[in-house]
Amino acid sequence: QVQLVESGGGLVLAGGSLRLSCAAAGLPGRTAAMGWFRQAPGKEREFVATISWSEDRSYYADSVKGRFAISRDNTKNTVFLQMNSLKPEDTAVYYCAESRWGTSRLSSNYDYWGRGTQVTVSS
Repeated sequence: QVQLVESGGGLVLAGGSLRLSCAAAGLPGRTAAMGWFRQAPGKEREFVATISWSEDRSYYADSVKGRFAISRDNTKNTVFLQMNSLKPEDTAVYYCAESRWGTSRLSSNYDYWGRGTQVTVSS
């Protein structure tokens, strides 16, 4: 059974940084990519970043490009999201997810999801 557990969220001032982690257990051998999504109150879940599990490829939403960085440690089955220069509009619950299809901006291409970690950025 696949389990994804996010951590590292919290309250931070605008301009600050946070590093999110996603520990994965039970990943199937066909995992092709991991992704981060977020959902703010009253809004739909949106894509943040994705990284290939075996290739050197990653993609970002325009809203976070240049501020966020996704990385992985395959030996520990862990994915990270380094978030710098945080803005109040980054406030959301952040979710990590696993995909068998590869890097994708579409949430429907992800099979397993964590429960999320809250990130709050105050101005």
